[in-house]
Amino acid sequence: MKASAYRQIFKDTDFVHRSGTPEELLVAEYLKSCCEAMGVAAHLESFPVPMAEIEEAHVCADGKEIPAKACFCCGSGEIEGEFYYMPAFDKVSVAGAKDKIVLLDTAGVGFFGYQDLMKAGAKGILFQYGDLHNGNRDIDERDLRAAVVGEERKVLCAMLHVSEAVALVRNKTKRVRIAIRQSEYEGASHNVVAEIPGKRDEWITLSAHYDSTALSHGSYDNMTGCAGLLGVMDALKGKTHTYGLRFVFCGSEERGLLGSKAYVRDHEANLQKIALNVNLDMIGTIMGKFLARVSAEEKLTHYIGYMGAELGFPVEAKTGVYSSDSTPFADKGVPALSFARIANGSVAPIHCRFDRPDVLSMEQMEKDVAFITEFVRRMADAAVCPVDREIPESVKKELDEYLFRKRRS
Repeated sequence: MKASAYRQIFKDTDFVHRSGTPEELLVAEYLKSCCEAMGVAAHLESFPVPMAEIEEAHVCADGKEIPAKACFCCGSGEIEGEFYYMPAFDKVSVAGAKDKIVLLDTAGVGFFGYQDLMKAGAKGILFQYGDLHNGNRDIDERDLRAAVVGEERKVLCAMLHVSEAVALVRNKTKRVRIAIRQSEYEGASHNVVAEIPGKRDEWITLSAHYDSTALSHGSYDNMTGCAGLLGVMDALKGKTHTYGLRFVFCGSEERGLLGSKAYVRDHEANLQKIALNVNLDMIGTIMGKFLARVSAEEKLTHYIGYMGAELGFPVEAKTGVYSSDSTPFADKGVPALSFARIANGSVAPIHCRFDRPDVLSMEQMEKDVAFITEFVRRMADAAVCPVDREIPESVKKELDEYLFRKRRS
C-alpha cells in the first residue's frame, strides 16, 4: 500500500468516532468496505456496550458553579459534601475520604482505587484533565466503567479542567455539590472481521482498534493501527499461506478493551486454532521509537529483536503486557504481542483534539508496515508456527494485575 492510500484513510476517518456512536459504526462500515475493495471478505460482529445521554450536569464549589462534564454511566442524582483533595491512595489518605467528595489527581480511577474509596465511604469523585499552562480549556468526557465498579455502588463522578481543580485546592474549598441527570441504556459497538484462508485450519489473528475518545479524531490512536492492518492485508492477499490470516478491527477499545474482550468471549470455542495474535496500536508517527511488547515466551521477544537487527529496523522488544487488544488474547492463553511506535506526548498526543493526521509520517507508516508485514509473513508461512502456546508466569502475573484480579505489588 502506497503513502497516498494511507493518507486517504486518515482523511476519510478524520472525525470523532467514540464507542457505541453512529460515527463509530460509520468507521466500522468504512473499514469493511476497504477490505472488500481488496477482494477480502469481511463482516461486522456486534456486541453490547453501556451508553448514556447526559441531560444535565452541574458542579458547584461553595455555592459557585464551575465548568464540568459528567461521567457517562455513573448514575443520576444530587449529592453534596465536604470537599477533599486526595493526591494518593495510601491508607491514611483513603481513610480521610469518608462522607466527602473526593478530587483525584488523575483523569480516571482503577478497580482497586474505586473499591477502596467506596469502602471508605466517599460520596462522589471529581477527576481532572488538561494542562494548566497551554491555554486549552477542553474537558474530556469519560465513563465510569462497569469493570471498575464491580459489585460496589455507583457514585456520581465528574471531570474538571485542571485549572478548576487547582483553584478548588488553592481556595480551600469547603463544600461541593454534584448534580447529574442522564439516561443510561445498552448500545452496540462492532468488530470488523476479515479473513484470508490458509492451508491449515489455524490462524494468525491480527488486531487493531478503530474507536476514538470523546475529543480525539483518533488518527494516531489508533487509525494508524487499522491502516497498518490494511497494509498487511494488501501485501499478503492473493497468496497461499500455511496459516490463515484473520483481521479483527476492534471497536470500543478506549473503554476497556471491550471489542477484543467480546471477540475472545464469542469465539472461545475456536481460540485453540489461533497460533498467534499480532496487535497494532499506534504506529507511523514522525518521531518516536518502535517497540514490541510480547505476552508470550521470551524466545519470541529475542526473535523480534534479531529480526530487527537482520533487517536494519530498530525495535525495542520486551516481554510483558501492553495496554491494548493483545491482552484479552494472552489472557485466554493465546500467544500475543503488540507493535507500536511511541512518540512523546508533546509531539503526538492522544485522547485529545490534537490527535490528527498531521502528527503522522506516511513514509514512516510504510516502513513500520513493511516490518510488521515481514514478521507476519514469516509466521504465516512457517511449516509450524514456532511460538509455543505458553504464557510465562511473569506475564500471567502482569495480566492478573492489569485485569484487576490482583493488586499491583
